[in-house]
Amino acid sequence: MPPFVDFLPDMRHHGDVPLNTVAVVVQDDAEPFGLGSLVEVWGEPEHPEDGTPVFDFRICTPEPGRVRGRSDFDLYVDRGLEATEDADLVCIAPKHSFTTYDDRVLAAITAAHDRGATIYAHCSAAFELGAAGLLDGRECTTHWRFTDLMARTFPEAKVKPDVLYCHDGNVLTGAGAAAGIDASLHLLRDEYGAGVAAAVARRIVVPPHRDGGQAQFIARPVPDCDAETLGPLLEWIVAHLHEDLDVESLARRSLMSPRTFARRFRAETGATPHSWVTRQRVQRAEELLEQSDRSIEWIASEVGFGNAATLRHHFTRVRGVSPQQYRRTFCA
Repeated sequence: MPPFVDFLPDMRHHGDVPLNTVAVVVQDDAEPFGLGSLVEVWGEPEHPEDGTPVFDFRICTPEPGRVRGRSDFDLYVDRGLEATEDADLVCIAPKHSFTTYDDRVLAAITAAHDRGATIYAHCSAAFELGAAGLLDGRECTTHWRFTDLMARTFPEAKVKPDVLYCHDGNVLTGAGAAAGIDASLHLLRDEYGAGVAAAVARRIVVPPHRDGGQAQFIARPVPDCDAETLGPLLEWIVAHLHEDLDVESLARRSLMSPRTFARRFRAETGATPHSWVTRQRVQRAEELLEQSDRSIEWIASEVGFGNAATLRHHFTRVRGVSPQQYRRTFCA
């Protein structure tokens, strides 16, 4: 199967190296969900109905053969760590015994980092990046249960305990379990644009985008649509991004005081109302920049930012590039 960029030749990338080849390192005591989340995003075959990318996907291990799993089944992996040597993205799958390190793995990920590959450690696998010295001076995260231990173990790392993922340079670290999907979708979005990330998210039946700064641990991670939750309001907000969506207005619509509303909103979404609405507006702006030739001023008004200057401010802060640069990169 040819890499994605071969049949979308006009697609350009934010990163220095297009992500054509993906290698996932697994080791004894492997966590199956962490590995599965990586396979689900990066290891799928061609899906002609949605045009999502197909990667040269490899699973490898220090000693090819049987790899001991953690949940009453083992894996058989026939590739060694040489599979990482030309990979554009090297992922480290988590393992239960995450404070013990294999020098061969540390050497492989260090070599990949030094030649400019993107390195992604899911969940507790971030400890291996720390052991390799790749977290020194970098923002990073891991599962919320282990962030204090990470900060003590790697004092030069800038550990952020309450986020879903951190992307610093060519190193990406993610929080536990399902946040691995969020981090992978973030990277896919960064490389191929919002449309591709949304298509992959639809395929695996998850929300297309959760902000990396969203809290890991929240009271209701997936709000439903019962009258006692904010689920219906969130749906209404997404359909009315062009309207005035300040806390007071949303609180009145929810029949709550602003203070109660803000507290409930944070509990159910893991974000403040302002940051959540801003992210939705930026996300919608991304889609319009990709899919239309409308002016920046028109898009700003359509998504509720009011004017092009405000859109540029928020868009650049969230995405790291201006709306014009984003459009040049990802507009079909």
